[in-house]
Parts: sequence; C-alpha cells; structure tokens
Amino acid sequence: MKIVEAGTEAELAKVQKGSVLTIGNFDGVHIGHQEILAAAKQTATKESAELIVMTFEPHPLAVLHPHQKPGILTSLALKKHLLTEAGVDCLYIVKSTQQLLSLSPDDFVEQFIVENIQPNIVVEGESFNFGSGRGGSIRTLQELGPGKGFEVMVVEAKEVRLSTGQTIKVSSTLIREMLKDGRVTDAALALIRAYRLLGRLIPGRGKGKQLGFPTTNMEPDQQLIPAEGVYAGFVEIGDTAEQLCETHDKLPAAVSIGRSETLGSDNPLAVEAHILVDDVGDLHGRWLAVDFIQRIREQRKFDSEKDLAAQIAKDCKKAKEILGMN
Repeated sequence: MKIVEAGTEAELAKVQKGSVLTIGNFDGVHIGHQEILAAAKQTATKESAELIVMTFEPHPLAVLHPHQKPGILTSLALKKHLLTEAGVDCLYIVKSTQQLLSLSPDDFVEQFIVENIQPNIVVEGESFNFGSGRGGSIRTLQELGPGKGFEVMVVEAKEVRLSTGQTIKVSSTLIREMLKDGRVTDAALALIRAYRLLGRLIPGRGKGKQLGFPTTNMEPDQQLIPAEGVYAGFVEIGDTAEQLCETHDKLPAAVSIGRSETLGSDNPLAVEAHILVDDVGDLHGRWLAVDFIQRIREQRKFDSEKDLAAQIAKDCKKAKEILGMN
C-alpha cells in the first residue's frame, strides 16, 4: 500500500487519477468500515482502478477539542496494517488543522477531492458527514458529485447483535462508549476482533511480584484505555509498535487496569498484565500488545495485601477458564 502525505506536488504525483475513493477517520477499522472498504475494493477491481483511502491525522476531535481528546481506537501504524489487509492501494493522509476543519462542504470537495484526487467514484457509508461542523451529509455529496466529475456509491450501515441481544448500527463513537464501560466483548463484536491496546513496557513498582503475581506494565500511547477493572486477555511482546500490528505468539494473561488503591490512594492509572504461562524473560525497552477478551470484575479496595493476593489468584483462575486453559 502506498502512503501519500498531502501537502506537496511531489506527493500528489503519486496519486492515480480516476480512482475509487473513500474518505473517513477509519478509527478502529470496525465492521462498518470493513463493509465500505469491501464495496469500494469490489468497485475498484471492476473498474481496474486504484482504491484510495483519505484519512486524517491527528483525529479531528483532538484538534477541535484538544482538552477532550476522544482516545483513539487504532494507532496510525495499526490502521495502516488493517487497511492494507482490506486491499487498499493508497492511503492519502491529510493533516487535521483548524483551517481544514473550517472548510465548507463545497470547498472541501473542491480542494481535497477534485483538485487533489480526481476520483471517478466515491464510496461512503450512509451516515457520512464532512465539512465545517459536519455540515455536509451523504446527500450533499450526491448532489455535488455529478457537477464535480464523480459518482457517489452509498453503503448501508452495518448492524451487529450484541451479547445483550440488542442490535446496533456500528460506529467508532459507540465502540468507545463500550470500552469506557468495560464492555470489551461487545466491542470485539463491532470490531470483528478483540480490542488491541499497544504501549511501551515500563518498570512497575514490583508489588505484583511481592504478592506472587509478577506483572508486565505498559504505557499506552494515545489509545483509549478500557474501564478500570480486571480482564482476561492475550498479550504479545515485540520490539516495535509496528511489529505488534500483526498477530504472532499470543500469551494468555490476567490484565488489571486501575490505581491499586489497596497499595495507596495516590497511584496513577496503571495497565498491568500477569502472564499465565512461563516466565517470558527480559522485557526492558520492548512493546506490549493487549487483546481484551472479557471483563472479570470491577476494581475494588481490599482490607489487606493478603486479601488482594487471594482475589488475584481467583482472577487468574477465572481468566484461565475464559481463555480455555482449564
């Protein structure tokens, strides 16, 4: 997959004209995104055209509301990997700025679709919005398309049946809400894979080891951290974040997200994984990926370290059951 960063004539020269284009943040590259990408790829193959995805970095909400960043679902590295798997030929990355986000729908189409990409077909979901204040809709795009030289294909929103029996139309916003509530199983249904959190391994305080349950500790980078609690999951260890975009050797783990109030009330939020198999050796300076499978319980304060250790043992046993280790 070609990577093109908007902004220079040299970069624009890499873009094939007459393409099939789809535009969006594609945060999570969830099942709804996959439907759009599949329809766009099928059309591009039929038309013998290049499939181009236009996306925005950083996430526009981080520019519009810098103090209320939404927490992204996928790093740019993971997004690139997932889009490559979906058959995208070219990823066109536009830098999110206040100037870009203040463009009217008509100006956005003219400057970024017509002048830069010149596609023959634009494929979008039915809930697509664009332009200042998200003032442009899919209908706006359909009205502008013929006069600008491109057709518009609309893909219906994908519905998913959750563990509760409820059926929803998938969106990145809804997946974020699921994760904030600790509903990682439902998030996996919408993502069509477990939610993967990436971070650099950092030294811990060693309390887990003292309790008999040594942990690997991670510092996530920009991604949304699920609700505090204890989870069953899988971890992978690699030398770089890019290496962990692909699945290799998964290790079963009990994962804790919390502030360890039993050990003191001034602790920062920590993401810790107790790997449920043999010692994995020196992890200094490496990266960790955590795939969240199921939430076991909420965090709570214990009267003593002895009580905490007893509960951790129960959590590990439950994690093994969930992960099919018993």
